[in-house]
Amino acid sequence: MSQPDPPGLDLGRLRAHLDEHRPGLAGGSLRADVVEGGKSNLTYVVHDETSTWVVRRPPLGHVLPTAHDMVREFRVISGLHPTRVPVPQPLLLCEDKDVIGAPFYVMEFVTGTPYRTAEELIPLGEQRTAAIADSLVDTLVELHAVDPASVGLSDFGRPEGFLERQMRRWKKQLDSSRSRDLPGIEELHDRLASAIPVSPEPTIIHGDYRLDNVLVDSSDKITAVLDWEMSTLGDPLTDLALLVAYAERSAVDLQFVSSATTAPGYPTTDQVVARYAERSGRDVSALNWYVGFAFFKLAVILEGIYYRYSKGQTVGAGFEGVGPGVAHLVTHGNAILKEEK
Repeated sequence: MSQPDPPGLDLGRLRAHLDEHRPGLAGGSLRADVVEGGKSNLTYVVHDETSTWVVRRPPLGHVLPTAHDMVREFRVISGLHPTRVPVPQPLLLCEDKDVIGAPFYVMEFVTGTPYRTAEELIPLGEQRTAAIADSLVDTLVELHAVDPASVGLSDFGRPEGFLERQMRRWKKQLDSSRSRDLPGIEELHDRLASAIPVSPEPTIIHGDYRLDNVLVDSSDKITAVLDWEMSTLGDPLTDLALLVAYAERSAVDLQFVSSATTAPGYPTTDQVVARYAERSGRDVSALNWYVGFAFFKLAVILEGIYYRYSKGQTVGAGFEGVGPGVAHLVTHGNAILKEEK
């Protein structure tokens, strides 16, 4: 009895498209599994008799025209693949939504572990955990060292006025999902908006860089950086700041993100920032602003989730604890900015 197609992926049509555009790539019948845990674009691991690939497509249902852009994802990994930044090899892009119902792309399957919890790291020991975290920082440095023009990505974003646009975007998102009083969030926004720093030279940024968005092999080497859907050209310190913000999960009750940074041996925030500064040569003296902004963004994201939960528009368990978490993020963001005084 053949395995049914997973939701959103017609394997027969996929196979016919592969045979037409990448003849010889697939042999025998295809089977596929949905990768669990993704909250946005859908990821499938597809197998034939001998080989394995990954297929990415937008979520099922209506999506905004500018969201879940398969072309952008495929383009950035295509540009980065020849560089020192580890990304899967891109194999095929299909912009014809009639093939499986949406644009999609196919890329190499890369082996490795996306470490999400401290419990996964503890058996490795403190030394290996520290080495993995150092590699995470070093890989970010490598990404930010890539010259966008040299890999065909000089027009991948609009770095001029990047931080100002980000402030407007996230304030608009907050206003569209606000259903209650949030003490301190206006103060946090106003503090940020009145003190926007001068950005360093723009780079390719990932947009959601953290340990569970990379794969690590058995020798503790990062084999691939994944989930490029938020990548663009912009301020590299936003990537570093989000990495720092995620590491503060205990202080701000961020229970929904990876707990890997709490594992014994994982470097402190000061160590992470110092390693990045030393290896990149960038001035990180204004990093508190960026971390405050990271907490503001996370607060807006959580408030949006809480808003949908309060309206009965979310499915599943665990959302009831999201609302109280927003206040912790706002408080921490304001506290960090006050340290600047």
